[in-house]
Formats: sequence, structure tokens, C-alpha cells
Amino acid sequence: MKKIAVIVAGGSGTRMNTQLPKQFLLLNGKPVLYYTIHAFLQSYKDLQIILVLPDEYIAAGQEIIDAYFNYNRIKITGGGRTRFHSVQNGLQQITEDSIIFVHDGVRCLLSTELIKRCHDAALEHGSAIPVIDCKDSVRLLRGEENEAVERSNIKLVQTPQTFHSKILLPAFKIDFKDKFTDEATVVEAFGLKVHLVEGEENNIKITKLTDLLIAEKLLE
Repeated sequence: MKKIAVIVAGGSGTRMNTQLPKQFLLLNGKPVLYYTIHAFLQSYKDLQIILVLPDEYIAAGQEIIDAYFNYNRIKITGGGRTRFHSVQNGLQQITEDSIIFVHDGVRCLLSTELIKRCHDAALEHGSAIPVIDCKDSVRLLRGEENEAVERSNIKLVQTPQTFHSKILLPAFKIDFKDKFTDEATVVEAFGLKVHLVEGEENNIKITKLTDLLIAEKLLE
């Protein structure tokens, strides 16, 4: 069965206080996006990538591909108004039965082991959502009231969120809702349950300058 990674890199540099989107910032001399693409290409020799970028940065993405990768394994398409619409654009490129990974372009430190764990779980269960334990105390706000929540019942959700195409493609044909924060919420709205797998502590999302500094140290 085909393996396809839809890498969504539609973010801006707002929280970084930079004009350049965070996926193009340099991390140890290479763009953040390089490490994300490299991890997927290393995981399976037959894996294909659909890279979803803002229209104005498609040329910049093509430059990264030309500099570092085999362009035959990577296709670029434009993003949409929201993450949902960007993923939807990427999924429109898929016509065959496949295992589909949907991954944040700025989660650049994921391992090939995590990719394979998600793949195998999705083959068996139809879906695989990587999660890690919550280490902090958690409180739930209810209007002006708040209450403590047992943190052992809380999981922090990561990507790549991985699905069989027979689940994900029809799920993304439903109408967009604001509650769709990731692919798991879309699939659940479609009426299906999702399967959780163990994520990775190092699979951090680069959103602020401190995250970039942490990533540099982890790469060392």
C-alpha cells in the first residue's frame, strides 16, 4: 500500500517576530522544513510527500527541495484559509489506497521510529494519533469557576496523525467547523473513533524563538 505524507507548513512568523515563516528559519544551518522532510524520506524508500505551503512561499519550498532532495518524491501544493483547508488541498492530490501521514512542517525533530509506529498502528486500527503524557497540573475553566483535573487523564496530541485513506479522504469532505483543530477531530466528527499511540517528548513544535534554541540543543 502506498505511503504518503502530507506536510502542512502554512504558518507565519508572527510569534517568532520575524517576517520569514518559521518553517524557513535556519536550524543549524538548514531550514526547519529540511529536517521534517528528511525524516519522512528516510523512514520509507517508497514514501511520497505532498508539501502544502502558502502560495507566496511555494518558490521558497521548491528551492529547499532542489537543494537537498529528490524532487520525484515530493509534490508541492498551495495552502488554504485554515489548517483544515490546507490539509484538504493536500488530500485532493491522493487518489489511491494509502496510509496517509498528516504532519506539522515545524515538528522537525520526529524520529523514523515514530513514523513507523504510526504507520503500523494505522494499518492495524485505521488511525494512529501520537500523544504524550501531561506533566503539569491542569485546571478546567467553567465560566468564572475552575477545577483541578486529574492529569493522568490528559494527553498532549502531536503529529503525524496517520490514517488509512478510506477513513481520512471521506472525512475531509464534510463541512468545516471551528472545532476542527486537527485531523483527529475531523475524523471523530465524521463518526469514527481514533486510536492513540505513544508520541515522543522531542517531537516539539517550533512556534517561538525558545523552541528553535531547544531544537538546536536537541540536534547536538
